[in-house]
Amino acid sequence: MPVITNIEDLKRIYERRVPRMFFDYTESGSWTEQTFRDNSRDFEDIRLRQRVAVDMAGRSTASQMIGHDVAMPVALAPVGLTGMQHADGEIKAAKAAEAFGVPFTLSTMSINSIEDVAEATTRPFWFQLYTMKDEDYVSRLIQRAKDAGCSALVITLDLQILGQRHKDLKNGLSAPPKLTPKTIANLMTKWAWGIEMLGAKRREFGNIVGHVNAITDTRSLGTWTAEQFDPSLDWTKVEKLMEQWGGKVILKGILDAEDAKMAAKLGADAIVVSNHGGRQLDGALSSIRVLPEIMDAVGSDIEVHLDSGIRSGQDVLKALALGAKGTFVGRAYIYGLGAMGQSGVTKALEVIQKELDTTMALCGERHVNDLGHHNLLIPQDFGGRWQP
Repeated sequence: MPVITNIEDLKRIYERRVPRMFFDYTESGSWTEQTFRDNSRDFEDIRLRQRVAVDMAGRSTASQMIGHDVAMPVALAPVGLTGMQHADGEIKAAKAAEAFGVPFTLSTMSINSIEDVAEATTRPFWFQLYTMKDEDYVSRLIQRAKDAGCSALVITLDLQILGQRHKDLKNGLSAPPKLTPKTIANLMTKWAWGIEMLGAKRREFGNIVGHVNAITDTRSLGTWTAEQFDPSLDWTKVEKLMEQWGGKVILKGILDAEDAKMAAKLGADAIVVSNHGGRQLDGALSSIRVLPEIMDAVGSDIEVHLDSGIRSGQDVLKALALGAKGTFVGRAYIYGLGAMGQSGVTKALEVIQKELDTTMALCGERHVNDLGHHNLLIPQDFGGRWQP
């Protein structure tokens, strides 16, 4: 067993173990992938202030996200096709998150269904909703999440139209994989993944197959999903979805101060500053670069979380010090899941927490809630000098 000391160690194992189309699905962005690269790279521009001779005993990373106690302010982000990264992937990730004490967010486009995850866990998880044209299906999906006891609805706002991801098109991404000569040749080198997948509870989209009329196979499913994302989604529809849910709501995909103000005006419990991991509008700014502007606009009106680009506990600390009350990690835990299953997700969380705790101590802080701008060295033009 290799020694795992950082998230990149898990990524290397993950790449060796998982079929190429699913690795590429995770490790890619839209078009030129500029925003995908910037999401992680821009964290490097922020430096940390070291402080010494400060009592570091009794440190804690514990906090709250939308009123929920968390072991650290990190949630597992919604990631589609997680059950193709490892057999029963959503179930295993949810169980790891529950044991660790952080929120797990199930994607609409998951392999394991809402009911599968609820049956395998003992604490409420969050459910992420993509808005579809089929309003009856969306209503039933929301009710299923209620029936499963989900404690928050995460509405994704930035996928009205699917951004083009070249690798997915070239790989013929599907769940389960289409058996082309290229795919078969790659799968033959991933025998451990294949053996485990034979025993998986599901290998198709569990929240859709069996819940939508006329969806009987992957071809009809592909056609349906391609046609179903709702380009007419607006703030009026968002408000109706919030009313229909009736519980805690997080609006994900905010990258502009004006949109953040609208989300706060609607009364959402939190927003997630996110560009969908660089998978939608290529050329958009990184999440961490726009966070200060959004905090200035709404930081006192709504809880702000940050997603996209986080690969370490130091990244988490930088986001928190800039004002975010929570963070979401996607790729970081997927690397762990694909590499080692449930134990890999746990390892990813352990790595992030250790990095967060150690960095916090060296910055002279004992509690994550005490982090602030005073812990950072931020370039004067970090937000950029852009002409509107």
